[in-house]
Amino acid sequence: MKNELVIVIDFGGQYNQLVARRVRECNVYCEIYSYKIDIEKIKEMNPKGIILTGGPNSCYEEGAATYSKELFELGIPVLGLCYGAQLMQHILGGKVEKAPVREYGKTEVIVDDETSPIFEGVSKNTICWMSHFDYISKIAPGFVTTSHTADCPTASAENKEKNLYAIQFHPEVLHTEEGTKMLSNFVMKVCKCSGDWRMDSFVEESIKKIREKVGDGKVLCALSGGVDSSVAAVMLSKAIGKQLTCVFVDHGLLRKNEGDEVEAVFGPEGPYDLNFIRVNAQQRYYDKLKGVEEPEQKRKIIGEEFIRVFEEEAKKIGKVDFLVQGTIYPDVVESGLGGESAVIKSHHNVGGLPDHIDFKEIIEPLRDLFKDEVRKAGLEMGLPEYLVFRQPFPGPGLGIRIIGEVTEEKVRIVQDADAIYREEIANAGLDRSIGQYFAGLTNMRSVGVMGDERTYDYAVALRAVNTIDFMTAEAAEIPYEVLNKVMTRIINEVKGVNRVMYDLTSKPPGTIEFE
Repeated sequence: MKNELVIVIDFGGQYNQLVARRVRECNVYCEIYSYKIDIEKIKEMNPKGIILTGGPNSCYEEGAATYSKELFELGIPVLGLCYGAQLMQHILGGKVEKAPVREYGKTEVIVDDETSPIFEGVSKNTICWMSHFDYISKIAPGFVTTSHTADCPTASAENKEKNLYAIQFHPEVLHTEEGTKMLSNFVMKVCKCSGDWRMDSFVEESIKKIREKVGDGKVLCALSGGVDSSVAAVMLSKAIGKQLTCVFVDHGLLRKNEGDEVEAVFGPEGPYDLNFIRVNAQQRYYDKLKGVEEPEQKRKIIGEEFIRVFEEEAKKIGKVDFLVQGTIYPDVVESGLGGESAVIKSHHNVGGLPDHIDFKEIIEPLRDLFKDEVRKAGLEMGLPEYLVFRQPFPGPGLGIRIIGEVTEEKVRIVQDADAIYREEIANAGLDRSIGQYFAGLTNMRSVGVMGDERTYDYAVALRAVNTIDFMTAEAAEIPYEVLNKVMTRIINEVKGVNRVMYDLTSKPPGTIEFE
């Protein structure tokens, strides 16, 4: 499954996961590590290639993120991107300085050396995404410049003999029109990867590993009904059947009618070979969240309560050896456990766990996968399309789609508004073309007029984004008439709302969820 490995060394850049995602598109397994990773660990892993990411610092400043020169002497191909390119040149004897002109945005790059393996099949003039204050003013000994721009004399450089490549722009982002080809050239032609990491073999091997690990043990699965936990549950059910008990906690923060929908799929009438328990814990959650407004605190409370409920259920069904969670790779990295990037938010599967858990071990079969890979795994195992392509839903549920304190009344408002929004998006035929869309409830109240009377009610915010990997996202352009219809219906049908807004923020700087 992971015979070949390319590693991404993260220097704090915002696109670290995107780089790994692009490598995996070449059917080559890829993992992200902080620049603090020990060189001995890298030697032990014996990767086929190493990619250095961007980062916010200047590589020549004291205390800037760096790496030992030995990395470039391992005989393993190294590709430096943006900060990684500058760092490579700086360490190996080149010169990096503040650029006379800052380059940001789409920029025409002129390829000077068409024999470069990186630029094989790439146009001589190609549009790339630049984002840098510094520039390589002098390349390191043994390197040649392979491309330039109007303001940047070295847009890329390489030492072909030593398999060291430096690229000043970002080939991993979609704005770099032939970036995927460049990264594929590095992975396939320079690193000589065969690209044999496939979803069918991942599923097969995961099922086999789960069987070996569990033996005749009992397994408890945290089933939220979302895509990730559903795929994890089916994988476990295929591996160990009735040794698996799925506990579905209805914490009262689900979408409208979702509890019943989940039970219909995984309950006794559903097609899967497993034990299913539904716990209605709505009031328990509302009580715990009373008066709590801070987003991280809400996440922690919801995550902790989740585990407490599971512990209680585990005791009822006797000895349980393993707990299963639908943690996926972005959860791991965004929680600060994979790379070097700042902790953006703690994920309930990763950062929100209390110290004490009554289980021998946690099984996270999807921990290595990105969201679109999870969907592929689901289809591979025969899950119905409507379940696999269901809208992503965060573990803390509507708790982080309601700004400020969570109350039963606010949950009702956001459930009703969200149901209308999703229905109208589907009616307009847009449900499969938008990456993610949902309604959230702001804690803003404003004056309105309804039926000649003054109102003072909540504002609902609609969110819709297009994204490939959920690492970066742009606001979706929904036709005005669709938004107008959603607005009219929400204000007429949802008690307590007198204003509807559309959120245009991209990620970054925003996150996809509100909290």
